[in-house]
Parts: sequence; C-alpha cells; structure tokens
Amino acid sequence: MRNGRTLGRAVTMWLALALAMAAAVGMVSGCAKETAAGSLVVKGSDTLVNLSAAWAEAFMEANEGVEISVQGGGSSTGFKALIDGMADLANASRPIKDSERQALEAKGKVPVAHVVACDAVNMVVHPSNPIRSLTMQQLSAILTGQVTNWKSLGGEDRPITVYSRETSSGTYAFVREHVMGDQDYVFSARLMPSSESILQAVSQDATAIGYVGLGYVTEAVRVLAVAVDDASPAVPPSIETVNDGSYPVARPLFVYSAGEPGDLGKAFIEFCTSEAGRAITEEMGFVPVGS
Repeated sequence: MRNGRTLGRAVTMWLALALAMAAAVGMVSGCAKETAAGSLVVKGSDTLVNLSAAWAEAFMEANEGVEISVQGGGSSTGFKALIDGMADLANASRPIKDSERQALEAKGKVPVAHVVACDAVNMVVHPSNPIRSLTMQQLSAILTGQVTNWKSLGGEDRPITVYSRETSSGTYAFVREHVMGDQDYVFSARLMPSSESILQAVSQDATAIGYVGLGYVTEAVRVLAVAVDDASPAVPPSIETVNDGSYPVARPLFVYSAGEPGDLGKAFIEFCTSEAGRAITEEMGFVPVGS
C-alpha cells in the first residue's frame, strides 16, 4: 500500500509540475477568452461530469455559437472515446494507463494531461454507524474482504457491505491502487454505476461503506476521517486538507487531449482553471487549481 503522506506529497508535486507545464504553453488563463464558434464532445469521468457540465454551461454562455456536449460513463470510457476519435477531450479521475497511451500513440497522437481540479475521495457510511474514522490499513482490509464485520473495528456486530464504482471508473482504479495496494476488491462488493447511486445505497444500508468524490457528499451519509496509520491523526476530507496535503486519499482531476488541443478545446481548458472556472469548481465542492 502506498503511504498516505507519500501520496499527499505526490499529488502536490504532480499538480505543481503539471501547472508549471501548463503555464509554459499557455494552457492556464486568468479569464475566459472569446473564441470562434464550434463544438466539443467531452466524455469520461463520472466524478467530473457535473463539474464539467457546469463549466461547459458557463463557457457557452460567454461564447455565442459554441456547443459543448459533456457525457459520463467513467474515465475508461473517456479514454476509449478519445482513442476512437469519438471525443475531443476526455475527463479522467486517474492518470492514463500505459495501454491507453499506447493505443493513442498507435494512431499518431500523444496524450496530453491538463489538471483542472483536485479531489478528495470520501469514505462514507450510514449515519447510524458509530465509526468516525479509519486508517488506510483498515480501509484496505475492508475493501479487500479481510475484515467483514464492523465489530472488528469497534462498531456494532453487523456484516460490512462494500459499495464500489464499476471497473470503468477512474475512482475504482484510484482506490484500488492507492488504498488497496493493487489488491482485488472483495468478491461481494456491489458495483454501482455512479457516485449518486453509491450515496443512495449507503444512505439506506446500515451495514454499508462506499466512496465518492468531494463534490458529491450529502448529509444523507457520514463521512469518515482517514489516518495514514495508527500513529497518525485522522484527517477529514476538505478543500483545506487536500491543499495542505494532510488528507491521505487526495488526487488531481484531469482533462486529456489527443495531442495539443485545438483552439476551442484549449480555450475551454483555460476557462476551467480561470478565475470564473475556479469559482465554479469551489461552488461544486471540489478543489480549484490555477492562479
């Protein structure tokens, strides 16, 4: 399992490097720019779909004649659409896989990552669950099926029901790698098609645990604080704890293009990290980037 402090530092360093590269090629802008009419198809991450749709709506309002279609389906779906030429941009809550990169390069395109926001993966349980925090090791043991009853963790004598995103989800892959050390999910995990479906299921199941992005949390569930290990403090997920690197399950969120984006795609990505775009990001509950 990757150490949570190392993960927090890695996210911060990745973000700083990506933003420096973005600034060097003019990808990060302080304001939206007028752009020619045209259309964009954006597919991918369900974590990003609502935020991306909000960016698109604001961008279209500021740029007459522009049409932007935003669709979810998971990060893997977005990369496949980018590879197949069915999308101009791919939203992703994880970095591109080597196999996806190779498939894109086989078509003469080099994937370019643009960091547009950051996120905390929230571990959520039913409000009646007395558990308030877990360590990374405990989370791994739950998600892999090594611990199957809440009593083992100081809770009630109830079985644990794991709710997970589907395999096409970038969040599924991120949790598997960074929380579970690339181990398999417990065979009984219930795979859900969206963050909203996980929230609904967990809110109705006293035995449940699941995970959603920072912008999807509601009062219908309880969010757990997470500790790196037994000797570390449990840290709740928030914009502040993502920014200071103390929350151990944080990550950058990406828009990928096949090669450098065209003028319209470039203008849209610039908008996402502009002052107006960052305001939308924060309003939607995610962590803004850019300056």
